[in-house]
Formats: sequence, C-alpha cells, structure tokens
Amino acid sequence: MVKISKGKHEGLKKLSNEHGIIGALAIDQRGSLQKMMAAYSKKDLDPSSLEKFKLLVSKELTPYVSSILLDPEFGWPAAESREASAGLLVAYEKTGYDATNRGRLPDLLPNWSVKRLKEKGADAVKLLLYYDVDESAEINGQKHAFVERVGSECAAEDVPFFLEIVSYDANNNDVNGADYAKVKPHKVNQAVREFIKPYYAVDVLKVEAPVNMKFVEGFSSGKPVYSQAEAKSYFKEQSDASTLPFIFLSAGVSAELFQETLKFAKEAGSEFNGVLCGRATWKNGVEPFAESGEEKAAAWLRTTGRQNIVNLNKVLRETATPWWSRVSV
Repeated sequence: MVKISKGKHEGLKKLSNEHGIIGALAIDQRGSLQKMMAAYSKKDLDPSSLEKFKLLVSKELTPYVSSILLDPEFGWPAAESREASAGLLVAYEKTGYDATNRGRLPDLLPNWSVKRLKEKGADAVKLLLYYDVDESAEINGQKHAFVERVGSECAAEDVPFFLEIVSYDANNNDVNGADYAKVKPHKVNQAVREFIKPYYAVDVLKVEAPVNMKFVEGFSSGKPVYSQAEAKSYFKEQSDASTLPFIFLSAGVSAELFQETLKFAKEAGSEFNGVLCGRATWKNGVEPFAESGEEKAAAWLRTTGRQNIVNLNKVLRETATPWWSRVSV
C-alpha cells in the first residue's frame, strides 16, 4: 500500500464521493473543443465561446459528479460556478503538442505553477503526457524528467498529482486501426509500470483502457484483434501492475461504449478507482451550442447530458473500487 501525506489524502477526498470513488467530469479540452465548435458553427466563434460552454457544462452537470477537471485558460468561470460539493482538478499543460518536432514533448502553461493553481482553488493538478514506451531513450528521458519536476512541485505544495497517460506509436500515427490495437496493451501497461515508480511522485494515474474495445470479440463489427479472454487478461494485468490508484479516461468513445468498457473491466478483475470522463458525457452538447446558442445547449445538458452521468454513476457503483484500498496516510 502506498503512503501519502495528509494534505494529499484530504485532496483526494474532495475529488471523490463518500465511497472513495472518483466520478469526475473532464472538460479541460481547448484546441479540440474549438475544432468541434467550428465544425458546427456557421459563424466565427471567439475564445469566450469556450468559457461559456465550459461554464454551462459545470453549472448543469457538477451536481451529479464528484469533481471536475478544467483548464486555467478558459475554465475559471466554470470552476467558480461548480456545485459546492464538487472538487476541482486543474490541467497544468499546454493544449496539444508541437507536431513539427519529434516526440510529442509536453510543455507547461507559462504563467502558472502548482503553487498558483493551488492558491486559485485547485484541489489537485493534472498533467497530460503523450507516451510511447518504445520511443528512444533520448525522448523518453526528457519526459521522465518532466514528470519528476511536476511531481516535485505537487509534493512541495502538498496537492495530489494526477498523471494522464495517452499512448501512441511513434512509427504509426493511426491509433484507431487494427495494427495499433495489437500493440496497445503493451504500450498502455508498460507505461503504468513506468510511472508508478516513487520518484515521479504521482498520486493517481489517469489511463486508457489497455485494449481498443472496438476490436474485442463481441464488440467488433469487423475482424476482432482480441478474444474476450485475451482482452480481459490485459485489463487484469493493468490492475495488478498499478500500485497507485488509477482511473479510466473515456478517450472520446460514446457514453454507451465507455460504460460497457467499465463493466468489462470489472468482469476481468480490474480494481480501478473511478473515471475522469470527458467527451463521452458532453460532446453531443457542442452541436446545439454552436448552432443555436446557450439555451439549446443547456436544455441538452439538463436532459441527455445529465442522463449520461446518471447512467455512468450507476455503473461506477457496480464496478469501481475505493481509492483508499491502495493508499494510506
């Protein structure tokens, strides 16, 4: 069992429900959210549109979640308007990565530090890392040092450090295809083994499912890559590998597929500790917002958006394990 400080323990309690399950809503998207809005809008959208949409999502949906993940660039009005019972995670990284350079190297927002985020009200700090375990030692060495620095900052400020790991293959940009599906379990689970190491000072891993569920037998419309038994073995391997609390990200799949994934993980013996669910909850609310405005979007969030979370919470009650089963003060 991993030992954490009292301050970090209290931070995790603010982010989870009374049962120790993290049922968090993620809307720290910036560049990808702008692209989604632009695809539906018939007029130019200014940056305030992102603030307004995040504010709507926070007001309408935080009464039903344990916490919300936002960004410091467009998310503070949403943070201030969240339900009092909802904890606050804040992203520390710049959106996206520089595609002109090799390695998808991370970078931090220049005007923020963990100290400043904490003073502004963050209960925890999140860092997104694109990671290929098989990339060169030169590239991955830089990423390891980067995570260590953020971990040291969080330790100094005594706030929980959430590391979000998004896997990829440096030699294959198609992460949605069958070829990548074959190597994904290795990429995802080896990354877990790397970042549970104590010198990174990570408190919670935010991870992908170790398989692409669209290529699992019984879930696939085409030729499957994994049998159900193989897929379950990868979920169990991931759970056994992690000494830290870990939660699943939704990776933009539908609300229904994400919920089925959690049930499948439970059947496999995965002792995951919750979710940080983003687009699977709110992405279909972008279209009415961009096309018709805030009133239509709010109506969607109060109905379909809320139901997405109600359904997800029900699944979490049946599948997730309390994070305190993995840590002690």
